Amino acid sequence: MRTIKQELLLILAWAVAALAVLFIGLWGYGVWHDEWSGYNASGEISDGVCNIAVASVNGDITTMGGATTTEGEEALLITNADDVIASLRAAEADPNILGVIVNIDSLGGAPVASELIANALKNLSLPTVALIREFGTSGGYLAATGADTIIASPFSDVGSIGVTLSYLENWEKNAKEGLRFVSLSSGKYKDYGNPDKPLTAEERALLERDLKIYHDQFIKEVSENRNLPIEDISKLADGSSMPGELALKNKLIDALGDQETARVWFAGELGLSKEEIVFCE
Repeated sequence: MRTIKQELLLILAWAVAALAVLFIGLWGYGVWHDEWSGYNASGEISDGVCNIAVASVNGDITTMGGATTTEGEEALLITNADDVIASLRAAEADPNILGVIVNIDSLGGAPVASELIANALKNLSLPTVALIREFGTSGGYLAATGADTIIASPFSDVGSIGVTLSYLENWEKNAKEGLRFVSLSSGKYKDYGNPDKPLTAEERALLERDLKIYHDQFIKEVSENRNLPIEDISKLADGSSMPGELALKNKLIDALGDQETARVWFAGELGLSKEEIVFCE
């Protein structure tokens, strides 16, 4: 029969063993994660050969969420602005990185998230390129304007400067089904925009007021970021998008092309040959 002391020693031994297994498991996960995520434990992005960091802005731009979310049966791609900004800062901290290219394929998203990415690009000390692939519209375009130069394919969809707000009203359907909407609010406009009640003229005026403010701010930031007269941007800010060739004509982008076009641009900016420009992919 074991003594109390022996029991305590046995429990201690099991605890030490469990901690050892946990430590080994965490260490193994860290090695696997670093290998497959491309993260360098030193915090550096470059492998010593590549010198242009690559970031991506794909799908809906937000300050929340991860890589994907599910809406019904459809998986929606999401870019978290904080993740993009973290990758830009990591690139700036890596002494082997000489520039950053941001691949953009986005129809837009949250205005704040798009603005955060644009500002992070503007504040970066490295040369930056925004490469618009299929789409660089609305918030996707706003994010791109923070880069030193914007390149897009002739087949890209660019622009769509404007804001929108829409929702489905349910109140008529609810009434037909015998459902009665009851609202208990502390302020007159606390529940305005609720789809279960009709939108009053006053409430519509409030929403349109806010949209106008956001719209004007969008125009102002594009004007400042692209160094273009605000009057020129205002003429384009009807919410429509345009092909890359027309975007170039309207100075919304700087060149037509692809990653090779960006390679040539970086070479010129950095005083290197094209062959010396290596993307960290």
